[in-house]
Parts: sequence; structure tokens; C-alpha cells
Amino acid sequence: MPYVPKGSRILVTGANGFIAVWLVRSLLEQGYSVRGTVRSMAKGTYLTNMFKQYGDKFEIIIVEDLTIDGAFNDAVKGIDAIEHCASPVIFNADNPKDIIEPAVQGTLGILRSAKNAPQLKRIVILESIASIIRDADGPLVFSENDWNDQALDEVERLGRNASGLAKYRASKTLAERAAWDFHKECKNQVNWDLVTVNPPYVFGPAIHEVSSPGGLNASTKAWYDAVVARGESSKLPVIDGNSWVDVRDLGLGLVKSLEVKEAGGERIIVCGGRFFWQDWRNIAKSLAPSPILSPAPGTEQAIGDSDMRIYKITLDTSKEKRILGLTYRTKEEVTRDILADFERRGW
Repeated sequence: MPYVPKGSRILVTGANGFIAVWLVRSLLEQGYSVRGTVRSMAKGTYLTNMFKQYGDKFEIIIVEDLTIDGAFNDAVKGIDAIEHCASPVIFNADNPKDIIEPAVQGTLGILRSAKNAPQLKRIVILESIASIIRDADGPLVFSENDWNDQALDEVERLGRNASGLAKYRASKTLAERAAWDFHKECKNQVNWDLVTVNPPYVFGPAIHEVSSPGGLNASTKAWYDAVVARGESSKLPVIDGNSWVDVRDLGLGLVKSLEVKEAGGERIIVCGGRFFWQDWRNIAKSLAPSPILSPAPGTEQAIGDSDMRIYKITLDTSKEKRILGLTYRTKEEVTRDILADFERRGW
């Protein structure tokens, strides 16, 4: 029997986000009831229309500002488990506090409200490998035992002059650490345990409300720039490898993180595989008929020997395989589905 049984009521924060909408869909399809938080009724209307077939098994609640004390007090009432997906993704913050404080306070806010919800069994927080990895000159392997102190050091030293990526990574690191510290302090006072799920780049078709490529999540926007857009892809590194996961597989991983008892108390990297940006371009151009009519500037094969291509960062996914045992879509499947989505939208 699942640790959080089918039919339980799950709170999903930031329910209108790229990943969260797929998570909501997966939960509903598997028999759970869902309460989703959104910042405005306008954002909620899109979701209620999308999931109207589920009737009263799906509801929304407005949380305008997740940093306000008690913002989630009403949202957690009658809830059996929480999937916390609401967190800022900003790469151009001037003051580091503009991204760090919302990330940390939003996470602590949901946990403080959960402290007063005795029926809760588990909280799953969607994190990122941004809190795990650091920049590397040569190949390194990272696991759930690692923390990104490099980003914290850069932000502490340089403040506003730190890179946007460092500020973002610092926000994810500090928010996740705050969550684990909070749970450590109160675990004898609550009935719920904690799981954090840490994915890398998240690609896939979009079902959230989005009207242009600029409204895509940061990962899929980078994919669009690399494979489809004209003139943008040259800004992406050609020879450095990365890791990725399909958004639908991640959604299922978040569901399994509720269901598998052994996930409690764990950080879990959920990763579908590794890639170079050129991989996606090659796959897209190999489709018949190819939707990519001509190579975008900067998308040509890297000059030089293929050995130049280096996976500077490799993720150890042995814990996920042991605890969740997920299966993942291939690059070919994901490429076809993303391009079909773009074509449908006229992009």
C-alpha cells in the first residue's frame, strides 16, 4: 500500500507552473484529490477548466504572497500530503536578497503552516541540482551528499556583482538547507516526514498557460533557443555536457516520492540522462520529415575531435534507482513531443 494512499488529498503549491501542472495531472490520473495554490483567480481559472473532468477532486486556493506569515494556514487544512513546487526562478536578480528571501521564506512558510496540520504524513519539496552541483574545470560526480557551497561563497563575496546563476543556485541551496534544518528541529513535534527531489534541466511539452516561447520554463526555453530559434543557440556551450529529465517523468517521480515509504528523510536526484546540446539538434534534424528546415546560426557540429566534448558534471542516480525505480523517456521521444507541441502552437 502506498505510504500516502490513493484518494488522499494533496496540496500542490505553485500549481500553475510548468512542472506543477504535469504533477497535478499525474496525481489526478492516479486517483488522488488535489488542492492547488495559485497567486490569482485568473491563473486558477485556466487550471479549473483544464481539470474540470475531475469535479470536486480538484480545487484551487489563492495564496497571493507565499512569504507572508501564515500564508498557507488555510491551504493545509484537511490535507494529507504536500508537494511544494512554488519557488522563484530568476537569473537576472540585482540584489541577491530579491531571489534568496522569497525562496527561503516561501519554503519555511509552508513548513510552519504544516507544523499545525496533524493529519499530514509527508512533504515533498521540488528542489534542483542547483543546490548540489558546483562549477568544475574537469569531470566530477555529484550525489545527494553534496551541497553547493561555491554559490554561497560567491554571493557572500560579491553580493550584487555575483553572477545571476550563482544567486539562483544560492537561493536553492539556502532554501533546501532551511527546510532540512526546520524539520530536524521539529520532527518530534510533527507527524510528517520530508523528501526533497532534485532534478537537472527539465524538458518537455508544456500544458501550463503559455502564449510564447518566452513563457516557457527556463530549461525548455534554452532547448528552444538551441534547437529551433534563430541566432540564440550560439550563446549555449557546445562542448560541455549536462543532465536532463522529461517533465512527465519528473511528475511521476514526485508522485512516487509520496508513495514510497523509504523516500522519507531523503534527498533524491531524479535524472533521465546526460546530453550535449548538439544531441538534440542532431535528433531534431533526423526526424522524418524534419521540422528543422535549416540549421540555426551556431548550431553546427563543434569543430574538432568529438573527444573535446566533456561531461564536466555527472549525477549519481543510484539512490533514485534504489528507492523510486523510475523509467525514463528517451531523447528521441522527448524531441518529437516537444517539436509537436511547438508546431501546434505555431512556434
